[in-house]
Amino acid sequence: MGGRQVLAARRLLADTLGGELSEHGTLAAARAVVAELGSSERLLELIAELASGEGDTEGCARLSYRHVLGFDKLLLIDGGPRQMLRVHVWHPGMGAIGKEDVHNHRSPLASCVVRGRLAMELYESGADGELTADRYQESLSDGSADWLLEPAGRARLRLTHTGQYAAGSSYALPARTLHRAWCDTDAPTVTLFLETGAERRRHTDVFTAAGPHTGAVAKVPMDARDYLSALGDLAELLRSS
Repeated sequence: MGGRQVLAARRLLADTLGGELSEHGTLAAARAVVAELGSSERLLELIAELASGEGDTEGCARLSYRHVLGFDKLLLIDGGPRQMLRVHVWHPGMGAIGKEDVHNHRSPLASCVVRGRLAMELYESGADGELTADRYQESLSDGSADWLLEPAGRARLRLTHTGQYAAGSSYALPARTLHRAWCDTDAPTVTLFLETGAERRRHTDVFTAAGPHTGAVAKVPMDARDYLSALGDLAELLRSS
């Protein structure tokens, strides 16, 4: 389903990540894919095609939403549990709660900064960690796409790395790597984001120093019209870059 750019992206994902790969091989392949698909010209062609109604508009809209941290999380290619290709559009000043919590993911991930700049911190658990945080196990509700957060005690985290990622740079992280990232510029930032791998963890770990979380965090999906509108706005943003 989809036009030329959608089919080409699906084929690249399947050919590069469809086989049995080690974790290192998966991360290297995923980083190569987002670097290729995240080139400004190629991503613009894919976004413009999807904005015209090609692809699975209804299905992708149901898995796209505006995040409380101030970015649009738009699903571009749904390759099932092995390949989920998204674009994140960060809008400085629009986040409701500032920096995201330290967390990890269900699957290995790779991301490419297409426009703007991200900052990132990496952490590990340790008794001598300088950050004391509440720990939660996060899972998805069976009846909706909401996040469920189950308290799992207190923890101390040690900062191991800080970095900035400008347009054209990319990175890849194993599923369990604790990290947080945020838009590090006043200009809109666009990142291409891929979660991949043969297996997905049932839950992720979330650490917050900002006070207790509620038991569930609503995730409101976009409808098809909002999804196409967001893609159209993104295409215009990429054209102006």
